[in-house]
Amino acid sequence: MKIGLLGHGVVGSGVTKITDSCKVKKVRRLEVTRILVKDESEMTDQRCTMDVEDILSDPEIEVVAECMGGVEPAHTFCARALEAGKHVVTSNKKMFAEYARELLELAKENSVSVRYEASCGGGIPWMSNLERIGRLEQVNGFRGIFNGTTNYIISRMEETGAGFEESLAQAQSLGYAERDPSDDIDGFDVRYKTTLSALKAFSIYVKPSEIPVYGIRGIRPEDFVYAKKNHLAIRLFGTGQLYSDCAELWVMPVMITDMDVFADVRSNFNALESSSATLGRAVFIGQGAGSLPTAHAVVQDLLDIYQGQDSLIPELRRIPVNNDVTPMRFYIRTEKPEFFAGISESVEGNVILTKEITVAKMDDMMKACGDESAFAAVVMK
Repeated sequence: MKIGLLGHGVVGSGVTKITDSCKVKKVRRLEVTRILVKDESEMTDQRCTMDVEDILSDPEIEVVAECMGGVEPAHTFCARALEAGKHVVTSNKKMFAEYARELLELAKENSVSVRYEASCGGGIPWMSNLERIGRLEQVNGFRGIFNGTTNYIISRMEETGAGFEESLAQAQSLGYAERDPSDDIDGFDVRYKTTLSALKAFSIYVKPSEIPVYGIRGIRPEDFVYAKKNHLAIRLFGTGQLYSDCAELWVMPVMITDMDVFADVRSNFNALESSSATLGRAVFIGQGAGSLPTAHAVVQDLLDIYQGQDSLIPELRRIPVNNDVTPMRFYIRTEKPEFFAGISESVEGNVILTKEITVAKMDDMMKACGDESAFAAVVMK
């Protein structure tokens, strides 16, 4: 099977490393014949080209593997590949979260498939397991640690007492965080992955912008002092819960009991949990990013296409996101504790533990309080 690879950076180079060197017979039949690169400096392989037409217009190329990152031109290239009757495999969570509905419809119209295992959870077989569970019963909920960068920062702060900026700098020096870490630390990366998890788990399409997001940019050592005193651990979660006419979806730091399985997930690892009626809770833990773990997921998708194991393209429903269903308690650290007096259960200096309120109510109040340094977390105790 001939493959056109879009992008030869961290993930793309991992794909060719696996396909070029793997001794497994089936993988040897995956032949990357053309590689799209950005400029002359990346022309390090005789298969490289800077002209996407060498891939999209080649009738022998059956599959396009998109590992470019960014929204455009990745979206346009994937759409054109599907229109040309080529299967598409993508690792691009940002692009696919925005354009999943369009691309899945194009795939159905042209009798090809779109696979996106590598877009969420890196090397963890998260999407395929959600699909597998869904063959027997409805997945009714998911939650977990979707971002290794933030988990590394949180773990380091928790274990050493270091500050946020110092821990971020350490993550950048180790290659866990980008030079501009905004997507990670502000929670947007987790929001894309929550969008795609809802698509696969619930067969619903929501726009990423519909999901409220709170990251860890404002986290401070005193938040860990409070957590430890109360036998809690802090993690950044993406969560989803399906109801008959809506879905609860949010991204936010959580304070979980230190006996919770997620409290033991440290460093740059991811841990993702699904829930369904007969299987119950199923937790998947592993490397959520990096060249070879993510490339491993891309190659698994390529193998599935080669073996004719087409991923089910579901009929997607468009239902509202409603975060006004489940009341919870929140930890809020703010310079304006008086603003939250009406929902406060207890106050210790600038730290509030709220009464039970919904995420929607908390979100409204956080936006209205005017304290940009405020930090909030769901207390799951």
